[in-house]
Amino acid sequence: MDGIIGCNILNTRRDGRMPSEFTSEYHVHIIVRQGEMRFSDGKQMHVSQKDDLVIWQMSNAIQDVAYSEEFEADFLIASGEFLSRFNPEMVWASKGFIFIRINPSFHLHEQSLRLMKDDFSLFRQRLDMPDSPFKEEVIGRVMQIFLYDLWTVYSSEMSQMETNDNAARIFLRFLSLVQKDCRQQRDVAYYADLLCITPKYLSQVSRSVSGLPASEWITYYATFELVSLLNDLSKTLTEVADLMNFETASHFSRYVKKLLGKSPSEYRQK
Repeated sequence: MDGIIGCNILNTRRDGRMPSEFTSEYHVHIIVRQGEMRFSDGKQMHVSQKDDLVIWQMSNAIQDVAYSEEFEADFLIASGEFLSRFNPEMVWASKGFIFIRINPSFHLHEQSLRLMKDDFSLFRQRLDMPDSPFKEEVIGRVMQIFLYDLWTVYSSEMSQMETNDNAARIFLRFLSLVQKDCRQQRDVAYYADLLCITPKYLSQVSRSVSGLPASEWITYYATFELVSLLNDLSKTLTEVADLMNFETASHFSRYVKKLLGKSPSEYRQK
């Protein structure tokens, strides 16, 4: 992908590229304009047609992709790092992650289709602008608008998922607890105890719903909190370590190095 920005928007006919070329390195968001696309998510086959929104997350095992001869689509690709950096909200991001794993293909009705097309058009306008010191930040804000609009489109179906799927209910309750307590508690057993289940069963639920172990979700939320605190320069590193419940500066420094690849002071210098 050209440039340093971690996302791009393409059209199958204009650019001569197909969405399945990017599944191993990017999250792929597809609006089908005409024709038909078939694919497997590793569990079942899906058929997507005109005005369907298809999202292939990097963690999904997309395979057996086939396109009809007249197939055309616009598609947005985004790196995991870019999405993580500009993710505006954790709870809805987690709900959306689960919903999309279960429903990778979703039909857009008129209002939702117009909303998604407007966002794609805004991406294209901003990506086509000349390079500037703030281009990546501006496109990151467009990504945030897109994510809010996407969660709005999915909102009613995600609400039904919460009430109808027992595993999803447990998992979403787990995420809610992690969001609240991850600064102080980063042990799977702590959350399993609050949910009155065993750590083993919590990990099984997490894997069945999201494809990821419970420990990775705890780390994901803790990293989000850690970065937010480190970015707040009004707080000293000692205060950040206290808020993240580390008893020693050396333990805190090792933890930050492991998650971010830099010591706390190096991260702030950057």
